[in-house]
Amino acid sequence: MNFGIDRLLAEPELLRELSGRRVALVAHPASVTADLTHSLDALIAAGVNVTSAFGPQHGLKGDKQDNMVETGDEVDPALGIPVFSLYGEVRRPTGQMMSTADVFLFDLQDLGCRIYTFVTTLLYLLQAASKQGKTVWVLDRPNPAGRPVEGTLLVPGQESFVGAAEMPMRHGLTMGEMGHWFIRRFNLDVDYRVIAMEGWQPDTGPGFGWPEDRVWINPSPNAASLNMARAYAGTVMLEGTTLSEGRGTTRPLEVLFGAPDVDTSAVLAEMRRIGRGWLDGCALRPCWFEPTFHKHAKTLCNGLMIHAEHGFYDHEAFRPWRLQALAFKAIRRLYPDYELWRDFAYEYEFKRLAIDVINGGPSLREWVDDRCAEPFDLDTMAGADEARWSDEIAPLLLY
Repeated sequence: MNFGIDRLLAEPELLRELSGRRVALVAHPASVTADLTHSLDALIAAGVNVTSAFGPQHGLKGDKQDNMVETGDEVDPALGIPVFSLYGEVRRPTGQMMSTADVFLFDLQDLGCRIYTFVTTLLYLLQAASKQGKTVWVLDRPNPAGRPVEGTLLVPGQESFVGAAEMPMRHGLTMGEMGHWFIRRFNLDVDYRVIAMEGWQPDTGPGFGWPEDRVWINPSPNAASLNMARAYAGTVMLEGTTLSEGRGTTRPLEVLFGAPDVDTSAVLAEMRRIGRGWLDGCALRPCWFEPTFHKHAKTLCNGLMIHAEHGFYDHEAFRPWRLQALAFKAIRRLYPDYELWRDFAYEYEFKRLAIDVINGGPSLREWVDDRCAEPFDLDTMAGADEARWSDEIAPLLLY
């Protein structure tokens, strides 16, 4: 199959449309062609007049490890072009940044999750392009989590850099499709185009969204595998808790939780007791780890490793958002006074609890903390939102 960048480079008529125009590229380490050439180098080699580049969170080089670790602007020493940071002094492109090009190529590998900030970066670019009269092309890439939709919709008024608009945690769209939704949702007047993929099959195994003939390259430092991409819509919620998400280990965001003071066996037994069906589609394996940094650094933790891969993976049955919510519920029932929710500045939000910022509202936290609430209650709430979202995006699907 061909990703958007591969099509652009292979089709002379597309390249001709960029002739005589100044071009900017929004990219990161996973922005590569089929032969693993970085898109920036490939475009320049093809004769495209690249006049600037942009890096999202974690930087164009992908070297910034954690949230709220900013990247500065620089000049590329080899190419002599400005490289602007969209996760530094600003997160929205400024007028001066937008003045450096006529066409903006957006070539970011996404994970299919609302909280993964590249989604919001796309919205901010589209809004800036609309104001400045610029053109945006999305060079489309797979959604490695595939088409399944999961989670409650973000509540209006709860927007943030990890919550661009009223969408569920697991949105089921490619970035090209998401651009169309943003344009419709925010009524943007922008010259927008998707260079679509050829041959993407989001409902076909074994990759279910990720083609087996493509290597995995980390789009951000902790997105180290397809397994992580599948689990992320659940495990990212750990960032709003005192539980470890595995940062400081070789398998971050692939664990359901890790802690030095929680009995993994008891939690798993409670999950199985109260959440039949919510554990389906993957294997859960007890594990031990000692983070080298971040939460519980240099402390032995026990937890559960998620294996949404190989023969353990069922694409339709695996529901990571519910699975993670179930783990929280089990811990709350076993440890009623456990200090679960982490109160700290999260993605430039200083007044709301991080778990609420992550979920786009307080409903999940309130369900976890409500002793009388059952899985059925959360399932009913989320199910209605998921059905609404699926109906809303159906006309926008390109594949």
